[in-house]
Amino acid sequence: MGHVQFSKGGVGDFPAYVHAAAAGVPVRIGYNGFTMPTLYLVATPIGNLEDITLRAIRVLGEVKLIAAEDTRRTRILLARYDIKTQLTSYYERNKRSKIPYLLQRLQEYDVALVSEAGMPGVNDPGYELVAACAEHGVPVAPIPGPSAPVAALAVSGLPTDQFLYLGFPPRQPGPRRRLLQSVAAYPFTLVFLEAPHRLLASLADMEQCLGDRKVAVCRELTKLHEEVFRGTLSQARSHFQQPKGEFTLVVAGREEQPAEMTRGVENRLRQLKAEGLSAKDAVAEVAKQTGLKKKELYREWLKLK
Repeated sequence: MGHVQFSKGGVGDFPAYVHAAAAGVPVRIGYNGFTMPTLYLVATPIGNLEDITLRAIRVLGEVKLIAAEDTRRTRILLARYDIKTQLTSYYERNKRSKIPYLLQRLQEYDVALVSEAGMPGVNDPGYELVAACAEHGVPVAPIPGPSAPVAALAVSGLPTDQFLYLGFPPRQPGPRRRLLQSVAAYPFTLVFLEAPHRLLASLADMEQCLGDRKVAVCRELTKLHEEVFRGTLSQARSHFQQPKGEFTLVVAGREEQPAEMTRGVENRLRQLKAEGLSAKDAVAEVAKQTGLKKKELYREWLKLK
């Protein structure tokens, strides 16, 4: 005989339960359809404490344990909604010791995972716990909610149909520039996070590696001093002279050059070559006139006969 599973919190499941019971089908009641302890990835506010779903509040109150990246911040949220659930820390430096502990707890009861802000598993050690759960057959359920990258993308004014989320760029200039160069040719919108003390360096490297593209610099999203700056990378560097707060950067993808412009660039390079200019000088002049990257122009130069 078959079994029907349904969520114990969903009003919409009531008719299915009645139908199953009337048909004499045994029903197993589990949270979100799961009949064994589950890890819940609960999205929490990225700033404004009101940005939390009713479902998230309920789950945080019903699980037996909450694993938090930042227990101090999580306590503020729990106090706001009078949630008394026990807390334990889970962050980058203790993840190796905490994953076995949490897997053991998940043999007994439901556990919720929350990050410092936003959706757990995105740019934090949560993904490693999720991978461990998948390996050990532990169900994992997302409780969606706030997300800084998605919020910034939505207000950026840049195309949202295709985008690439790259998190925090490398801290050192060399690796950071190599990453930017590797995505310079991509036509879709790029989304980054950045700390205030590295913002200007990152903006400068982006301008150097990507060209002076359009950018939306989103600061302190959902907080009291929220700011969304829209302009070019060079304008953003001038605007944020003393950066403060948390930043999300949304950078335009590479625009396709019209065929007429491509031919115009080729003709200009050919003209400069005929005039006796070196590759370095010709490429520098055309880059200054067009805003195109020198690396791309040099490739065009090499194609000239």
